[in-house]
Amino acid sequence: METEFMRADIFSSSAIVTDVDLTEIFDMRYGELNGVGWGPTIRKRFNYFTPDEYYEAIVNKLVTVNCEWLDVGCGRYVFPNNINLARILADRCALLVGVDPDETIDENAVVHRRHKTSIENFRSDRTFDLITLRMVAEHFIDPEQVVKSLSQFTKPGGKVVVYTINRWSAVSIITWLTPFKLHHPIKTLLWGSEEKDTFPVTFRMNTRGALVRLFQRFGFREKYFTYLDDCRSLSRFRATQFCELYSWRVLRALGCRYPENCLLGIYERL
Repeated sequence: METEFMRADIFSSSAIVTDVDLTEIFDMRYGELNGVGWGPTIRKRFNYFTPDEYYEAIVNKLVTVNCEWLDVGCGRYVFPNNINLARILADRCALLVGVDPDETIDENAVVHRRHKTSIENFRSDRTFDLITLRMVAEHFIDPEQVVKSLSQFTKPGGKVVVYTINRWSAVSIITWLTPFKLHHPIKTLLWGSEEKDTFPVTFRMNTRGALVRLFQRFGFREKYFTYLDDCRSLSRFRATQFCELYSWRVLRALGCRYPENCLLGIYERL
């Protein structure tokens, strides 16, 4: 996957993620591998980094001193699996504002200011250097209104980072075809998630084409885009995780994209 990042030569080198950057994020999460579970150990053996770790590494590059940062749909955590990094970046930036209509935002301990509302209904005279949307784009009912709001809160030259599920990945298709009442039991079985972290999905801006059209319409250009291979669908079980990672390695050797993947795009305000 590093190859895809290195192809983005239109983007400044400060936002290109290298193995060194990814290893820093991995070590921040797990520290010494002695004493951690088998999951991180086997991923390290395969030299596989999760989409979350790629996203965290990019945000770590983009959050600079004096940066004013808006996180949309932050809920309880800016980075659910990397609380340490969230604290570091919250201390590094000048301002971190969280926006989320869900009650879980009250539990977010790192944002400097929190607003319990949707981005469409958020009101502020402030504009931001960086806006992040982590695994929230798949829930929007009216993407045009969302991106219109994002354009109002992004400084010229500011960036919006969208990290979300690919509409055409296997899990997304299954999710779309499955009644919502079954989503939580399935997520609990596969990943042990909590019910309050399960929300309805729409997948209305979950392709590269949809993202480009929406952001161009409201004064942005695509600055960077990549697909992130996602080998976490069966990661709760050792045998199935090994099978996923082995399949990923074979497909990668053949030059093929893994069928389960996420989207990560960076859009710059003109």
